[in-house]
Amino acid sequence: MAEKSKLLQIRELGGYPDFTSIYEKSGYQVETATSMRRALRMIKQSIPDVIVAEFNFQSDFRDRTSSLETLMAAIQQLKEIHLIIFYEKEYLHQFEKLRARFSFHAELPYPIDTDKLGREVDRLKQIRL
Repeated sequence: MAEKSKLLQIRELGGYPDFTSIYEKSGYQVETATSMRRALRMIKQSIPDVIVAEFNFQSDFRDRTSSLETLMAAIQQLKEIHLIIFYEKEYLHQFEKLRARFSFHAELPYPIDTDKLGREVDRLKQIRL
């Protein structure tokens, strides 16, 4: 029996519904981290096929815009990981700075369109087959 593809959802701030059922419906084994530090430990133990993370702009960081940059630095050599990023429309101009340096499979603004999220997750599953 083939092993299920793994999806890591990083819910640092949350404030949106839990989309685990969407991911599972697409056939993913879902793991959740509530901090970037925990997510990085989990990635070291088992590399996921997909990561769903939040872009949370943090103006108090001196050398970066969010903890998402920490994740990107840690996984930049792992080309097989696909990323879906959630972001606040009001911080799009900050997110675009990150987008200029890194590529993401999908970028979804809040409120999350669950139909679009489901289509993107399904599409990634097809890529993996």
